[in-house]
Amino acid sequence: MFSKKDHAEIKTLIAQGTRIDGGLRFHDGLRVDGEVYGAIQAASEGTLLVISEGAVAEGGITADRVIIAGTVRGPVHARESLELQAQACIEGDIQYVALEMHQGATISGQLRPVGSAAAPSEQNRTSIRLATKSA
Repeated sequence: MFSKKDHAEIKTLIAQGTRIDGGLRFHDGLRVDGEVYGAIQAASEGTLLVISEGAVAEGGITADRVIIAGTVRGPVHARESLELQAQACIEGDIQYVALEMHQGATISGQLRPVGSAAAPSEQNRTSIRLATKSA
């Protein structure tokens, strides 16, 4: 995973079997195990969004740290880091600063690195890490 610095706690859960029609905004951390049909947007900094295996988010997502194991239909904007687990399925364009992608994750869209607060010479170098299975 990425650095081990303090990150937001997950304080809100959209449970499996729950369906939300319409966009939502959140603070701190949000875990989606159910279905959200509308944009999911972080309303503050230092946020964590987890889309669990079997979950569906349709309409786009924006947060600082994003971890996806389920299905996302729409654009993804990870302002700090994006982790795509093996079961992740993304149908939309992705913007990220740092990306970790596990074998098996699928993307139907464009990957677009975004500049960070790094020095100008560092802005053209984004972090991409491909996860591999240990032997």
